[in-house]
Amino acid sequence: MNQTRIRNFAIIAHIDHGKSTLADRIMEATQTVSQREQHAQLLDDMNVEKAHGVTVKARTVRNYYHADDGQEYEYNLIDTPGHVDFTYEVSKSLAATEGAILLVDATQGVQAQTIANYRIAKRHHLSIIPVINKVDIGSTEVQRTQEQLETLDATFTKARTLLISAKTGLGVHEVLEAIHERIPAPQGHPDQPLKALVFDSLYDAYQGIIAYVRLIDGHVHQNDDLRLMQTGEAFKLKALGTFDPNMQPEKALRTGEVGYVVTGLKDPRAVRVGETLTLKSQPTAAAVTGYSPAQPVVFAGLFPKDNDYETLKSAILKLSLNDTSFSYTEERSEALGMGFRCGFLGAFHLQIIRERLKAEFGLDVLTTAPTVTYQVLLKNGQRLLIQNPVQFPAFSLIEEVQEPFVKAEITMPSDSLSAVLKLVDGHKGELLDMKNDNDLVVIIIKIPLSEIAYHFFSELKSVSHGFASLSTEFLDYEVGDLVKVEVDMNYTAVDALAFIVHRSDVSAMTQALVHQLKRTVPRQLYPTPVQAVVEGKAVARVDVPPLRKNAAVNGDAHSISKKAALLRRQSINKRQAAKNAIKLPQSVFNAILEL
Repeated sequence: MNQTRIRNFAIIAHIDHGKSTLADRIMEATQTVSQREQHAQLLDDMNVEKAHGVTVKARTVRNYYHADDGQEYEYNLIDTPGHVDFTYEVSKSLAATEGAILLVDATQGVQAQTIANYRIAKRHHLSIIPVINKVDIGSTEVQRTQEQLETLDATFTKARTLLISAKTGLGVHEVLEAIHERIPAPQGHPDQPLKALVFDSLYDAYQGIIAYVRLIDGHVHQNDDLRLMQTGEAFKLKALGTFDPNMQPEKALRTGEVGYVVTGLKDPRAVRVGETLTLKSQPTAAAVTGYSPAQPVVFAGLFPKDNDYETLKSAILKLSLNDTSFSYTEERSEALGMGFRCGFLGAFHLQIIRERLKAEFGLDVLTTAPTVTYQVLLKNGQRLLIQNPVQFPAFSLIEEVQEPFVKAEITMPSDSLSAVLKLVDGHKGELLDMKNDNDLVVIIIKIPLSEIAYHFFSELKSVSHGFASLSTEFLDYEVGDLVKVEVDMNYTAVDALAFIVHRSDVSAMTQALVHQLKRTVPRQLYPTPVQAVVEGKAVARVDVPPLRKNAAVNGDAHSISKKAALLRRQSINKRQAAKNAIKLPQSVFNAILEL
């Protein structure tokens, strides 16, 4: 394929605005897949994507399009996620393209992720094609959506905005024509040394690491000797090819093309997203620049349920290769043994990782309560970064604790304003500004990151009946009155259950917690005391009932000697059991998540 007839582009949008459906129509119109292979959301092939109805991983597919000008074009399409937790997938995908289709649902208009993904595309200096979807539905508000697009970018005029229905195929032909007319061809140099961007990767048990690449300069052939510029790792190329959308072997990849290379490397840490791939014998002068790693905002512990640490370690290594926004470090818990402290982009990202470990590796894991990074200033002047409540120092050593704040922008219909403001107030948010955007109300708030790290997004959707959208931006750390809550079982601290909370919330949260634990902690042969301890003082307590009543005080007429014997046996059992760790199910950790 002539380089001038190659087009690399992505589809970006807010969640549920029709990205995957449009990708299906494009593959159908270009006959990339046969009639027998076609089904809804063809590129969403992961079990978790099918279960939740959302795109989690960006997918690549090559299409050949016979345009109205008589030319055949190569369209390399990347379908990206729309959920706020997977913005990094969008960012790394756009780094491999020259253009993007900005898709907007005519029934919902421009929403938070529409704006966020538009800004990412502008930072990459991409050509953007505005498209309004679902125009076939009776409740559409095309004029209002068009005005919102023009407010977002003055170049998104009515004449340049395409109206389509991805479901029925209406207007898809015009989109295909606009791709080769408005998106430029790759500008690389075929005669220069190989320079290829690694924008994604996966691990195969037989072939090792398979890197997804976009060729900036040069070309690559099978059996070439290649080198990764950042790590210096060298290898002989085993195989290469393109996506249709499944892997299709090829003999070579050339400038501007998107495809995969089989490295044969077995260490999952050998290849990183953002790497530059080049020839070992004739390397390129400079690596690809401008690629920044993802910054996790939520941290939680993952521990093997059956003490199978090595299997979990192998699974997490391979999963982190496929999801580069997922980070991890090893940690040890007194209650749960060896595990990992993992970083996520949000609560939904955490949920997806848990489900992928189950679906792809057959692993059940215990998950501790999510937390964020705190800064602690000690009385001796030392400053600590705390990602795990276990690391929180003794209260007598602390001078002050700082927590991260974010600036959040919430867009909603006007009739949801009261409920949303009440929700914000209940999560310690502070209203900074309020404005009208056509028929929508936009509020800008300052709120602790810990308050929106888990349930806030789902609560926002609930109180706004699904119409509110949220975008966040990190502000700074501010001093807060925060304390560590420790949970003791049988007078022994369970480090995996510790969490950090505002002092004003201690009473209500600890009372709710111990009563939740009373129902979820496994029962022993004796009453098990469960306490919430703050700064060395027990602030809430319950006793988990024993498996059966104390036979010595059951009201029956027994001799004193029989009662004494029973009490001695129970006392022995209690002392022995106190030495044994109570095995905690996931329901115990969920008690904290549900607070």
